[in-house]
Amino acid sequence: EIPPEEVKRKTLSLLPQAKKDTTSNSECLCLFVFSSSGDSCCNPLSMGYIKKMIEQEIPGVYVFSVMIGKNIVEDTENGFFSDVNEQVSMVCNQLALDPKLKGGYNAMGFSQGAQFLRAVAQRCASPPMKNLISVGGQHQGVYGLPRCPGESSKICDMIREALNKEAYLGWFQKHLVQAQYWHDPLNDDLYKKYSRFLADINQERAVNETYKKNLQQLEKFVMVKFLQDSVVDPVDTEWFGFLKTGQAKETETLQESVLYKEDRLGLAAMDKAGKLVFLATEGDHLQFKEEWFKANLLPYLH
Repeated sequence: EIPPEEVKRKTLSLLPQAKKDTTSNSECLCLFVFSSSGDSCCNPLSMGYIKKMIEQEIPGVYVFSVMIGKNIVEDTENGFFSDVNEQVSMVCNQLALDPKLKGGYNAMGFSQGAQFLRAVAQRCASPPMKNLISVGGQHQGVYGLPRCPGESSKICDMIREALNKEAYLGWFQKHLVQAQYWHDPLNDDLYKKYSRFLADINQERAVNETYKKNLQQLEKFVMVKFLQDSVVDPVDTEWFGFLKTGQAKETETLQESVLYKEDRLGLAAMDKAGKLVFLATEGDHLQFKEEWFKANLLPYLH
């Protein structure tokens, strides 16, 4: 069996506006949360804690949790071994069927959940996503190992090379979550040709005008980077940057990338319109203080 990488999880939080009839089909906001490694919808120390904190800070919040599978065990396993594209489609269908969400919703993704939510925004325009908050997300994928000794380690390079030989094979691309956002700058052609998820949502093969149009409908796209992140490699991916193509040492910012310069996804236009927000916080991956969360992220949920 392949060892698991990160867990993807979903929690829907519906944030109705301050109106007398909160059960009607009038406009409401939905906070859609994808969590990080090993998590679940009901963990009182993670998503459960976030849910409770938001409920306390935003009066009248209604939280609806969605489980992938029949129970928490299946839900966790689906985060390790699953087809991300199928799960995105399933989430889109669930959102479309909920009459309370017709007015739109906000979304918050933790770690890998951030790029999964971005796929929802790009592929599913109805109901509309208002604000997308990416907390430690990997929007240009990853090309490193969790808490790896470092770029100079030969062991890291050996394991990385082994993963690249397998990551773009059909079974891995369809069933292993991390492989579906593995981005190999040393084999750019291989990545663009065989990456079923990341290369698609990042417009690597062709420009899907629907993706571009839908993403630009966001009011704000907030990206949070953790300054001492020892899990995500390269950490620049949390701000949509990545390693320069053809090597694995030098990085480039989003603004320096071809994706931005050619505006293949509409990010340059969004940046000029003030829709992109880049935030940074001290700490390792997903290690933030509650006060920081309340001050910097909660304003985008109102």
